[in-house]
Order: sequence, then structure tokens, then C-alpha cells
Amino acid sequence: MNQERLLRHYAALMSAVPQSVWVLSADGVVTLLAGSGMRERLWHPDSGTSWMDAVHPKDRDWFRRAWRRTAEERSPLDTIVRVRLKDAPDRFRHIKIIAVPVLDEEGDTEWVGTAADAEDHWRIRMREKLLARMAAVPAAHDLPEAFLTTAAAVVPELADAVAVFHVRGEPGGAASLTSTEGVGLAPGLPSLYPLDRDILWGATPRQVIESQEARLLTFPPGEPPEDGLSKVSVRWLRRAGATSVALLPVVVDGRAVALATTTTCRGNPPPDEADLNLLQDVFQQMSGPLRRTMELQRIRDRALALQQSFLSPPSAVDGVSITALYHPADSAAEVGGDWYDAVRLSADSLALSIGDIAGHDLEAAAAMGRVNSLLRGLAYDSGPAASPAATLSRLDRIVQALDGPSMVTAVHAVIRRVAPHIWRVTLSNAGHPPPLLIPRDAPPRYLHDLTAPDPPLCVTDGLPRTDLHTVIREGDTLVFYTDGLVEAPGTDIGDNLRRLREHTEALVRARVPLATLIRRLLPPAQNRRDDIAVIALEARTGQ
Repeated sequence: MNQERLLRHYAALMSAVPQSVWVLSADGVVTLLAGSGMRERLWHPDSGTSWMDAVHPKDRDWFRRAWRRTAEERSPLDTIVRVRLKDAPDRFRHIKIIAVPVLDEEGDTEWVGTAADAEDHWRIRMREKLLARMAAVPAAHDLPEAFLTTAAAVVPELADAVAVFHVRGEPGGAASLTSTEGVGLAPGLPSLYPLDRDILWGATPRQVIESQEARLLTFPPGEPPEDGLSKVSVRWLRRAGATSVALLPVVVDGRAVALATTTTCRGNPPPDEADLNLLQDVFQQMSGPLRRTMELQRIRDRALALQQSFLSPPSAVDGVSITALYHPADSAAEVGGDWYDAVRLSADSLALSIGDIAGHDLEAAAAMGRVNSLLRGLAYDSGPAASPAATLSRLDRIVQALDGPSMVTAVHAVIRRVAPHIWRVTLSNAGHPPPLLIPRDAPPRYLHDLTAPDPPLCVTDGLPRTDLHTVIREGDTLVFYTDGLVEAPGTDIGDNLRRLREHTEALVRARVPLATLIRRLLPPAQNRRDDIAVIALEARTGQ
């Protein structure tokens, strides 16, 4: 009678506890003793399957190792693992499992354990974990850094692959998604196809951008739909054995300015609604860097428009060809200070100048316009007989008196024809990189290898300035450039000048046209940290 009462008490207790209670026999058979709210939720194996099949594919390896260690050491197990649901075998829930070893009457080890719902607890912990990883995003220096940090935060916990794209253009027009290196891949997945170019996007991403609503595409492993995604995407999804693609817009000030794509691969189940909500929260953390980038881009666009308005086509003079190039820095924050100019002074003379204003913003662009205009006016008023050193001294006094920029470097030159095929060049250099002379029949050389330039403008009053003289003949070329062509952080300017001269010599030997030569002198796109302006004068043959 007491034993029956104890059994009734035990049964009542099992029905009251908020966990499922189970026993695992020595031969691997699981017996459910009590469900208490978990009975209808969890899938459990039949006679032809293993209880390990109930565990999420991503958790099986580590959980199998943990269980093996527990079994070998006969120690308790306490962990959280994803377990398959009974009514939706492709869905999983986080379960807290506690198991302890018990010796049966024959000395074999059985395991008695509980399984409790831990989904809410896991979500809270994961959200805190991911948002902690995202704490570095607002301090990111640029979008690629912010996107990489974000991608790394969600792989592999919430996704097997992540790519973040900056939305450029208007979705209703000829828009494209431009990768900004925001890529994260779980180990073992195939590499993504090159993302350093515009990627044509299918109808589904366009709809997500326009609606600003997330969308989840699920499909059998390796069988993505072909009608809504780009061919590049479909090809990769097949190789990766993908099972889903989530498209998550990042909205800033009412506009979708980025698109995050997450993928589950290798047969892993798609994210559920809670996963999607957490992913959206994580990716929306990029809104701060995106907003700053948009603001900088607006400033940059205004600065570029102002700067381009001052970079007028060089004046034509018989007997010479003038080629000019301006390339803004790739960084949204770097624009504004460089300029070039050429002014016809008479039928046989012209003034040529190039310079750089300290600073890289809208204020620098405006200052550049003022200084350039002043120098242009002074050069024209002084005429072809003027000393460039005297002209720069006059400019220095005026700019300082008008409370101009903190520092200006410049080269100002007057070129005069002295014979049918000979031009005399007089120039003054205020703290600027030396012009490069490309003789028709000799290696390129700098005009003042042994002569240091005069100090920049606006650094002090009344500095004496000097003129330098040279002669160019038909077929010779004189190249003026700003420091963005030869300066880079962590490098030696002397080495860079040597490399520029050697590179120029190789291009000359290849007989490339002057316009092509100038373009090829530019450093690789990833190394362009500053504005670059170049203006070159070539004494033409056959005049």
C-alpha cells in the first residue's frame, strides 16, 4: 500500500514538473517517463532511427563529443542543444538537457535526464552575444569594415553564409547591389564568386528593397528558385547545397541603403521567425555607419561639383598639347584640395600651375577655388615676362591677408616659345613634389633632384622664393602632379618618387599615348587614399 502511494506521488510529481523526464538504457533505448508540456513538442526516434537524429545538424558534432566524454567519465551532462520538433520535423527548439548516470542492478550504466524548454533563455543570451559583437560597428572607419564586422557576428550561429551589399542607384531604375567586402562564410563552404564588381540582382531583391520588408526563401537542398535571383547567386547556392536565403533590408531615414543576405547550407534547416527577427536587429545596427557614409557622400558630391567647376579645360596654345586628369580619393571623406590650371598669356606663352590645399573636405574645395582663381588672375595680369617666384610671393601675401587656408603647396610655371621648336620653362615650387621631365631622347628625370623646393604658401610672411629654369624641345613632355600620386602612409617619399620615374620610363618605352600614360601612372584603386591631379604639357613635333 505504501509502495502504491509512493508511485502515485511520484506520478503526480512527474506530471507537475515543467520538464520531460527520460531514461536512456545501456543499449541506447530512450524511454519517456513524463512529458509535462514537452511531450507534444519534441520528436523522438522510432525503432529505425537514433536519438541523435533529433539533434540539430549543426549541433550534432559537438553534442556527440560532449556525450561521449560524459559517458566515458560517467559524469553529469548539463547543456543546451537544438532538438527537432514532433509536428514539424524541419524545425528545432533549444532544449536544456540535464542527465546523470545511474547503475542498474546488473552494474550497467543508465542515464536519467530532464529536457526543459530553453528557447527564450537562449534567444536572450544570443541576442546579448550578437549585439555585444556589434558594439564595434559604430566605430568602424568605413562601410567595408562595418559590413565585415556584422557578417562575422552572425556566422555560424545564425547563418552559414552572409553577404552585405550597398544599394546604389534607385531600385526602380538601373540600380545594382555593390559588394563592399561584407562577406562571411562558415568553414567548408565554396568561395563566393567575385564580388568586387556590380552584381545584377534579380526580381526578388528588388522587391525587398522597394518594400523594405524582409523575405525568406526556402527550398530543397541545392535547388534554389531561378526566377527571382541572379544567375551568379543561383549557381553558388547550388554548389553550397543551400536550403534558404533570407533577404534583409537595412533602412536609414526611410530608405533601404543596404541589403543583407544570409544563407543556410549543407542541409541545415532554414531560420525560423525568431531567427529572422534577431538577424534584422543585428543588421539594423549598421544604420549608424551607413548614415554617416551617406552624409559624407553628400558632402563629397557637393565638394566634387565645386571642384570640377574650377577644373576647366586647359587653354590651347599652338605647338603644345596639354593633358589633364583629376581623380578624387576613393574614401567618401577625402576630397577637395587639389587643382590644376593652364592660362594662355599670349600666342606663344602660357602659365601652368598645380597645387594642393591642406584638408580634404568641402571647406578645402572652396579654398582651392579661391586660391586657384587668384593665381589665375595674377598670372594673366603679370604676363609672359613675369617671374613665377614673384607671382607666388604676391599670391602668398594676398591669401594670408584674406585669412586663407593653413597651408598651400603649388608649382607655378611660365612656358614661352623662344624658337620654332624650343620652349623655355621658368617655374617656382612652393613645397610641392618636383615636376617630372620626359625628354624625347633621354630617360625621365625630375627638374630639381638636387634643389629642395621653397616652403609652402601660408606658413610665414616674406619668404624669398626662387625661379628654376629649363628648356623643352619638340617631343619632350613636362608632367606636374599632386602628392596623392607619390605619397602613401607608411612609405618613403624618396622610394615612391623613384618608382614613379621608373614606371614612367617603362611606359615611354612602350610608346603609349600621353593620355594613357597619365592614367597608368595612377596607383591601384585600393591604394588611392588622396586626391590626385595631373597636368602634362607636350611640345608637339611637326610644328
